[in-house]
Amino acid sequence: MRFDQTLIPATLIRRYKRFLAEVRLEDGGEITVHCPNSGSMRGCAAPGTAVMISVAANPKRKYRHTLEMVRVDGYWVGINTWRTNGLVEEAIGNGLIPGLTALGLRREVKSGASRLDFLLKKDHEKIWLEVKNCTLAEGRAAMFPDAVTSRGKRHLLELMRARENGDRAIIFFCVQRQDCDFFTPAADIDPAYAAALDKAVSTGVEIMVWQARVSPEEITIFRPLPVMPGPENCDVCGKKIQPEKGQWQDGEFSCPPCRDENHACGCEGG
Repeated sequence: MRFDQTLIPATLIRRYKRFLAEVRLEDGGEITVHCPNSGSMRGCAAPGTAVMISVAANPKRKYRHTLEMVRVDGYWVGINTWRTNGLVEEAIGNGLIPGLTALGLRREVKSGASRLDFLLKKDHEKIWLEVKNCTLAEGRAAMFPDAVTSRGKRHLLELMRARENGDRAIIFFCVQRQDCDFFTPAADIDPAYAAALDKAVSTGVEIMVWQARVSPEEITIFRPLPVMPGPENCDVCGKKIQPEKGQWQDGEFSCPPCRDENHACGCEGG
């Protein structure tokens, strides 16, 4: 997804009232911009953060500018959730997502008491797809949600109902940052959502996690990430570690001490 304009660099002053942010432009001017993200933006909203903003085509919009991305630890992070479904639809249309190609696609389809982002059809097969934008990271772990989400739990319930009706159901996490190697639910932030996700998977709901390259010129989904639902064994010493504390390297998942050649954790290197 290429931007149809040159984004404007700025510095974040503060994010407030959930959907607003104040930024300082390079000429020193300060403006209020729309912040299209309903989450907490944990780790992505520190004052002084470099940001990129766009200008709305509608001149009558109250806030002409939109916060698009923020710079965190040397990487751009896409926080505009209005773009996420378009990114996923583009990836599906380009044949990037296995099993989701050459399918008819409808957007925002009613399912029970909610609407799910996509309904894909091929012959008699139905695939319900709900998309979530993921900006939270701890260590090398991409995590969701970044705030308690009752709406997210309702979507999982609808996906489970779809499975009960014999349809495929997928929860799709779009990770809009490149400094992550795997995904795990943020159980410390919303344990109820993590439990609901685990239950959904046990009923046959599929998890897909795909990572995007984010730059001021374009955002493009490019690779899948592995899912680690809970504590895992270090491939080197065998000790249990939380996913966000470990790291994938050369096909192995290891705890921080085991990445030290001296194996400070006390193991013997396997």
